[in-house]
Formats: sequence, structure tokens, C-alpha cells
Amino acid sequence: MVKRIAIFGSTGSIGRQTLEVIAAHPDKFSAEVLTAYTNEKLLIEQALAFNPDIVVIADDKKYEAVKEALSNTHIKVFAGENALNEVALMDCYDLMIAAIVGYAGFKPTLNAIETGKVVALANKETLVVAGDIVMRKAYEKKVPVIPVDSEHSAIFQCLVGEGRNKIEKIVLTASGGPFLGKKPNFLVNVKRDHALQHPNWSMGAKITIDSATLMNKGLEMIEAKWLFSLHPEQIQVMIHPQSIIHSMVQFEDGSIKAQMGLPDMKLPIQYALSFPQRIPSNFPRYDFKKPSTLTFEEPDMRTFRNLSLAIDALYKGGNMPCVLNAANEIAVFAFLRNRIGFLDITAMVEKTMEKISFIENPSLNEYLDSDAEARNYAASLIQL
Repeated sequence: MVKRIAIFGSTGSIGRQTLEVIAAHPDKFSAEVLTAYTNEKLLIEQALAFNPDIVVIADDKKYEAVKEALSNTHIKVFAGENALNEVALMDCYDLMIAAIVGYAGFKPTLNAIETGKVVALANKETLVVAGDIVMRKAYEKKVPVIPVDSEHSAIFQCLVGEGRNKIEKIVLTASGGPFLGKKPNFLVNVKRDHALQHPNWSMGAKITIDSATLMNKGLEMIEAKWLFSLHPEQIQVMIHPQSIIHSMVQFEDGSIKAQMGLPDMKLPIQYALSFPQRIPSNFPRYDFKKPSTLTFEEPDMRTFRNLSLAIDALYKGGNMPCVLNAANEIAVFAFLRNRIGFLDITAMVEKTMEKISFIENPSLNEYLDSDAEARNYAASLIQL
């Protein structure tokens, strides 16, 4: 039986690789919904190649171009950000790949859960913003949330078959990004193009900058708390430059399980699509002779203070992870447009976290308000 896939964010890095997995297994998966924000050219190419039921272009100005290009097909074309939320509620797919970058993916993902759809989550910000609400809704609706991030997929895979065995801690591994070992006197001069050169992974611009600042690992810690019902003190980060061990679980008896493989996002994507089964792939295999040494070290949180700020937000809870994420999205946006320096990203996030009022048990509306307030304040710091 062919599983119908909706890819929210099909023109991004995760979306493109998901389509590669679908193309390799047409007997198992079909792409029924494709969405993009502004990249109408690639969206049109994907639609013509995969013949989905629905495409959504969130940028209203691109609607006519997409509609015209697909006029000779049966494909339904929708436009606007509201269309993303509405299509997520439709009954034309079985599993959502939630791959829209940043906060924009929050509402469609919540809508998919509301309608009982399986969610393969590649958008960590959804759980960072309001993890308690999202996971409570998933529990109420009995909806599986399957992680796609390589680290969380690794934890998920390590836990299969463990039932109720108690987790002592998890270890999220990090490559360290392109500036591993560097100090602030080097980082103060870092430019956009340098920061976008990740040593191991091919990712979109936003997540690549987050990896360079170690914010990505902080966001992953917050995501892991909600995905696996953990306390903050059960979550550890270790720098592992080779990116072969994707993360580990230590159980209460002291035994440690690790999930290993070459750094290739198609593997966790395929696992999420096919779960609970594993299906064949032609992905490259890890050779234990190359590299022959796997190393680990503590992260330098005095230099890469974004990770420290994220840990503060993790322990404080409430709306603080939401504020952290909103400020970071604005700061990364500004850095990618050469409006601020690399170290200014951390300064903007820290100032915003100090400014926005703390709410211990936010409602959904209070999360949304906190996000908007944090974005406005962060933007005001640089007159964005």
C-alpha cells in the first residue's frame, strides 16, 4: 500500500532529499502535497516530476506563475500562508514531512496533529516554541511524532524495543561546525560565506548558521526534552567532529546504545517514512577504517555562548525557549544579510531574553504573543 506524503517545505534541503527517497521507492511512497514559500521555479519542477494532488506557494505574488505552469495538469494550486494551514487539515495525505524552516512551520504541524496525521518532524522550532502543547495534542490524538533530525532520529532508533526501560541520559553529538576550536578574537571577523561552509553536512542556510553558533544543538536539547519526556539534566551534548555517531542513549544499568552511519540526511528521512520497517537503500556505507578514530570533547560554551543561552532557556522553561528561538531567527536573518556580525547573533538573543517578560505556563496565544514580541524587540535592536 502506497503511503501518501505531504512535504511542507519541499524546496528546502530536507524537502529535496525527501523527494529523492520517494523517487527511489515509488512502490511505497507518493508525493501528494508539495509546498514552498518563494521558490516557485523549483516547486513547479517538482510538481511536474511528481504529479502531486496539491501544491501551495505561500508567497501570493507567485501564484499566477505556478498556476499557469501547472494549468495542463490536474494539480490543485493554492497560495498564501493561510493555505499552508488549511491544506494541513485536509485528508489527502497520510504522513507530513514537517520541513518548513523556523516558526513558520509551527501552525501547519499542529494542524496535521489535530487531524490525526503522522508527523515526521524536521522542524525543531515547532517543539522549541511550544513543545508542551504540541506533544500533549499528539498524545491526545494518539499521533506518532517521528523525528527526522539526525540526532533525534538516532535517539528514537536506540529506544525502539526498549519499552519502559528507564533512560539515565541521552548524549546529543555535534560536529562543532566550521569554527571548532576558534576563539572570539577569530569569530569577531567571521563573514557570511565562511559561516555557511559546514564541514560534514549539506543543509539550508539558517540551520548551517545555527550549527556554526552551536544554537542548533541548544534547540535540539529543547526538542529532545519534549520528544522523549526528559528532564534537562538528562540531556548532554558532546562534540564529535567526525559525525559518525549521531547520538546515544545511556540506560539506568549503565549500558549505552549509539546509532551510527555516514552523515547523510536521507537515512533518517527514509527511516521516518518507512517506520516501523526498515527498507533497502543504496546510501553509502560507513567503513570502520575511514575514519579509524572517533573523538569526543566538551563544547566550548564560553566561546559559543548561544548553547549556554539555550540551556538557560531549557532549564527556565515557560515561554523562554520560544523567546530564544524568535530572537535567534531574527539575528540569523540579519547576519545572512550582512547587517550584523557573527558574535552579534548571541548578543541579540541575550538582550531579547532579558527584555521579554517570563511566563511560566503559557497558553497557545501567549506563546504566539511572546514570539511576536521577541521578534519585534530583536528587530528593533538593529532597526531591521
